[in-house]
Amino acid sequence: MNRADMDRLLTEAVKPERRSFRMAGLLAAAATLSAVLLLGLSGWFITGAALAGLGGLLAVQGFNYLLPSAMIRLLAIIRTTSRYGERLTGHRAALMTLATVRSRLFERILSARDVREVSAGDAVTRLVQDIGALEDSLVRKPALPAALAGAAIGLALAWLASPWASLALLVLLATLTTGAHLAAPRLLAVAANDMAAALARLKASMVDYASASPEILAYDMVPAIEQSLAIETAALDQAQRRFARGEAIIDAGLTLGGGIAMGAILIISQAALPMTVLAVLAAAGAVESLSGYVRGVSRNAMVAAALARLDDMASHDSGRDHIEPASHPAGQSISINQDGLSVQLATGERLGIAGRSGSGKTTLLETLAGLRPATTECGIRIDDQPLAALSPDDVRAIFALSPQDAQLLSGTVRDNLRVARSGLDDEQIWTALDITCLADEVRTMPHGLDQWVGDGGARLSGGQRKRLSIARAILAGKPWLLFDEPSEGLDMDTETQLTRRIDIWLRETGTGLIVVSHRQELLALADRRVELT
Repeated sequence: MNRADMDRLLTEAVKPERRSFRMAGLLAAAATLSAVLLLGLSGWFITGAALAGLGGLLAVQGFNYLLPSAMIRLLAIIRTTSRYGERLTGHRAALMTLATVRSRLFERILSARDVREVSAGDAVTRLVQDIGALEDSLVRKPALPAALAGAAIGLALAWLASPWASLALLVLLATLTTGAHLAAPRLLAVAANDMAAALARLKASMVDYASASPEILAYDMVPAIEQSLAIETAALDQAQRRFARGEAIIDAGLTLGGGIAMGAILIISQAALPMTVLAVLAAAGAVESLSGYVRGVSRNAMVAAALARLDDMASHDSGRDHIEPASHPAGQSISINQDGLSVQLATGERLGIAGRSGSGKTTLLETLAGLRPATTECGIRIDDQPLAALSPDDVRAIFALSPQDAQLLSGTVRDNLRVARSGLDDEQIWTALDITCLADEVRTMPHGLDQWVGDGGARLSGGQRKRLSIARAILAGKPWLLFDEPSEGLDMDTETQLTRRIDIWLRETGTGLIVVSHRQELLALADRRVELT
């Protein structure tokens, strides 16, 4: 995926929420208009009332304070209501857009690359942090119409003091906007890239260290890990300070511009004092209305850094040779010819694979499951088509894998099983649990299928995690099952029962099986056995 693809993905994700973004922009403009008018009218009202008080009793009686005070209350209500509506509408649209971007990008990554290249920490960092950085640009979409509305009403009110005052304000607003666009890349771009990279490294390290926390404690590596994290944290702090300094310089320029605008109009104004105060405060409000837009310009450096990282993550090729497949295979036959292994499997057949550690058993299963990129030299064909010619979606529609180290969701038992296939009901889930000798254990849990399994299944034993993974593969309903050491962590009685129940289920469904194991009990499931050396 290149930058054009990423921009197109964002455009497609924004499209369903376009109406909401427009509504948020209108509400933001209404809030800014009412805010600037409220500021100017309040200044005019206070100044006029003060002058009337100094003019004596007749001047006070002739001063109409009811209409201005009513207008001030109305404008305050409009500002508050519009601002609330803008935040509610804009944030909802932004969050819905990001949810779409995150899911679509995740799908594209899985379909386009070797998923093993992305560590858990890196995947979490990019799909959460980097996409989250886009939220700022989406939330600030209404800032442009708000800035335009604030500038327009500010110029109109400044005109009441003097046309030259209005012209001076226009020049100043244009200068501030141009200055922000020129200064932001120079002051913030490098710091934003460094900050995003440092934060990504820190988060990735935290995720990876958390997954290895038992080993870290067992080998007393806490001091070393703390020192490593301290170095990464220091780098992040340094980048954040540089970014904050750059933002402070830009914000200081905006504040200085507001002071200059007020002073210039005060000097140029040819109107009476109340109208001059109105114009001065309106000019300050117009400059203030630029703050949201200028902040968005400043944060564009962070958005650009996030997009660059997302582009980098999604742009790697899967490593597959681009051969146009003749059709979408159904998995009726599998041919494997590699490294001295030559087997032909038809629908429903079973193959057992043994061999020493490092002989390529797990690599073979991961290649079949689509987790590793296949090449034309791998010697694997599905329905007489090279595996390298098939898309990841085609491959994953044929095989369901229960890996040696099963990954579980941080959710419930039901959550971990329902990801296998859409539309699963509890009856199907209990059937799969019964096949894997896990149903009785789940029933004894306090919450049954709704039992929380912890982070990565931490609340389950190794054997329970393994059987839950097998149940998930069974529920996937694919033509072929791939088991990598399926009985690891099980006692002999449970292993025997598991083998018997899986054998019955395979016979009833006609599902094919390729099983890798060092245990003779599981290899007995296979019609044929091979040993890799």
